[in-house]
Amino acid sequence: MKAIGYQTPQAISEASALQDITLPEPVAQGHDLLVEVRAISVNPVDTKVRAGMPPAPGESHKVLGWDAAGVVRAVGPEVTLFKAGDRVYYAGSITRPGTNSELHLVDERITGHMPATLDFAQAAALPLTTITAWELLFDRLGVQPGKKPNPKSLLVIGAAGGVGSILIQLARRLTALTIIGTASRPETQAWVKALGAHHVIDHRQPLTAELARIGIPQVDSIISLTHTGEHLAQILEALAPQGQLALIDDLPTLDVMPFKRKAASVHWEMMFTRSLFGTADMVAQHHLLNEVAQMVDAGLVRTTLAEHFGTINADNLKRAHALVESGTVRGKVVLEGWV
Repeated sequence: MKAIGYQTPQAISEASALQDITLPEPVAQGHDLLVEVRAISVNPVDTKVRAGMPPAPGESHKVLGWDAAGVVRAVGPEVTLFKAGDRVYYAGSITRPGTNSELHLVDERITGHMPATLDFAQAAALPLTTITAWELLFDRLGVQPGKKPNPKSLLVIGAAGGVGSILIQLARRLTALTIIGTASRPETQAWVKALGAHHVIDHRQPLTAELARIGIPQVDSIISLTHTGEHLAQILEALAPQGQLALIDDLPTLDVMPFKRKAASVHWEMMFTRSLFGTADMVAQHHLLNEVAQMVDAGLVRTTLAEHFGTINADNLKRAHALVESGTVRGKVVLEGWV
């Protein structure tokens, strides 16, 4: 089968940073689905792993990719949630070969039925960021879904990226929170506003000054999706007493002691945790992907696809990695089809 991988971690500008390769076809076992991958999208985790992680012992190449949409070709003997021919979307596991291949194995418990109203490219934009956003809101921060009037506010730092683009929608549709998103350019500010943020502020300016400008001096919860270290002092100042901070980005260190004075809580989110440790509630990701698919089909949530980079090959994937690494991407970058 066709796949894209690498042998040595390199900068994306290097010719061999990603290569078109051929690999044996995998076989479904246990709870596995064997999926014909029709479309993929690129996330920051792809670029971070490519830049720093060599292939595992025994692997000729490391194959990246987590987001995928495709069709189930075969199922393992323990599968109960899917059958051959089902259209699926999912974000895979960080411990297994990735979705940058024509055929891919994924556990049924972290896989969802694809929205019926989306094509493969539109669906591939959603899984990893949807799971991350859902878990941030409802599992880490413990937000209660519902439209009962709620005086609390949520600040999303980096709201125009992949996670922010779906998180804003979920928070607006499923909660009554006042949602403030940050974005720094006119086009990304318009994007965040169109997705449902009540207010959009500029994270290039001091957050506290920007919040004061819109009449909200402090917020009850903050979700920081990027550059948390740079914003940490302002986050602490902007967070209300007994507030909550949730974050996903990688920091060399994080000193949480300054948050003690405000009795604030700090929460990490990593959407791979359930599959990494085989937690008893792994199937929660199956259920949430199905629920979001229903919301998409009802017209309540839309795809976050912003850039379509053509067919799935090494050259196009290198362009996608470069754009994601630039930090200027809006929504998600998707590739579709094999030639």
